[in-house]
Amino acid sequence: MSQSRAIVPTDERAVDFYGDELRVYVLDGEPYVPLRPICDFLGVSWSGQRQRVVRDPVLSEATRFVRVTHTNLGGRPELLCLPLRYLNGWLFGISSSRVREELREKLIQYQRECYDALARAFQGTAASPSSALTQIRDMALAIANMAEQQMLLEGRVTATETRLDKAAIVVGDLSKRLGRLESRLSPGATITDEQAAEVSQRVRALASHLQEQTPGKNYYQSIFGELYRRFNVSSYKLIRQDSYAEVIAFLEEWGRGM
Repeated sequence: MSQSRAIVPTDERAVDFYGDELRVYVLDGEPYVPLRPICDFLGVSWSGQRQRVVRDPVLSEATRFVRVTHTNLGGRPELLCLPLRYLNGWLFGISSSRVREELREKLIQYQRECYDALARAFQGTAASPSSALTQIRDMALAIANMAEQQMLLEGRVTATETRLDKAAIVVGDLSKRLGRLESRLSPGATITDEQAAEVSQRVRALASHLQEQTPGKNYYQSIFGELYRRFNVSSYKLIRQDSYAEVIAFLEEWGRGM
């Protein structure tokens, strides 16, 4: 048993259930039902049912001894009670085959309707408009709190995503700069896009100047052809990084020689 010392209930109510008077006791705001009177109503052995409750790990933890002022059992006015919400579990553990035939239908009736009937009878007398409003208020506050927590979470997610987007931009920029630096530091690497654009611009300027001096010849192709032959490449974009300075010097010297 979870507690052997008898407790005095804060409230007590009598409930009529198909001609049987069941009493409900309130402990800390929760209704409890005595088990022995129900055993007497059904004609089952109280001692056997008591042992079954003691052996059950769930029911034994939930039971309480209640000190009552009204009992027909004699001796100490203390009754072994279960919370109303546990009563169905105990009732369904009583086998109808062990009950006298004339009481068998009564047990089945108890097992079918006892929980709901007792709950409705007790709650119908114990509940009040104020308690119902209190439950509605508590539920509304709980929903509001959940909504607030959700909004805070969504705000954190949005802020995190914004920071990640900015970080991705910074990382991308650093990757480009690192690629340029690696191209400059690695002798076997080809020139960068910016360097290739500089070569193309210098070739175009040189060809345009030569075209002005001697019209009719395609100097653009001639300059690139000489560039490819001298630096052994098939495209100016394949010029090696260690040859870039030499290519610029070659074009500048060609321009000075005109």
